[in-house]
Amino acid sequence: MEEIEEKILELKKALYKSWSIDTSSKWTRQNPAKGQCGVTALIVNEMLEGDIAKTKIQGNWHFYNIINGKRYDFTESQFETPIEYNNTLSNRSEVYMNTNEKQYTILKQKVLKNVTYHF
Repeated sequence: MEEIEEKILELKKALYKSWSIDTSSKWTRQNPAKGQCGVTALIVNEMLEGDIAKTKIQGNWHFYNIINGKRYDFTESQFETPIEYNNTLSNRSEVYMNTNEKQYTILKQKVLKNVTYHF
């Protein structure tokens, strides 16, 4: 497995373990990815670089990452139907409007505790 793919898999596992009500007010045990898209896209962007993209879903922006030309949406499981991605490029400033510093800091600290790979 390519090194970037190993990092992505490691980060994905860490994110799933790290999401909580403290990282999104929409989080539930039944749907831990709910409301996590913005804060997750920021963490992934910081750790693996690449681009942040967005797609409109039910009138709201949904954020995810593009790394080496491939789309990675770690929070797609929050939706019951498949997403029709249009990959509109976004930026960190826009995504920060979808979260807050407290949620971002908490998720980053939890993720860093849950990864074994050096980012």
